[in-house]
Amino acid sequence: QVQLVESGGGLVQAGGSLRLSCAASGRIFSIDAMRWYRQAPGKQRELVATITNGNNTNYADSVKGRFTISRDNAKNTMYLQLNSLKPEDTAVYYCNAIVVSGLRRNYWGQGTQVTVSS
Repeated sequence: QVQLVESGGGLVQAGGSLRLSCAASGRIFSIDAMRWYRQAPGKQRELVATITNGNNTNYADSVKGRFTISRDNAKNTMYLQLNSLKPEDTAVYYCNAIVVSGLRRNYWGQGTQVTVSS
């Protein structure tokens, strides 16, 4: 059984920073692409950032230049550095990973709340 656990969310003022973590545990052979999504109240879940196992990255236009995705393969952990936060960044942030563990499957974390006050 593979689990993804996010941490690092919280309440921050506009202009502040947070660092989210997503740790994968369980029977893991390898992890392919990892992604951060977010879902604001009343809105659809949206893709925020992607990092491949070759460390290629891609970002939503709304967060380019402010957020940085990274990963530590030795720790099976992914990070999202959130800088220059805006109230519209308020959402539940979810990590997603394609994990090879016998089978190749898509896993989700439980989410961590990020709230940015104006």
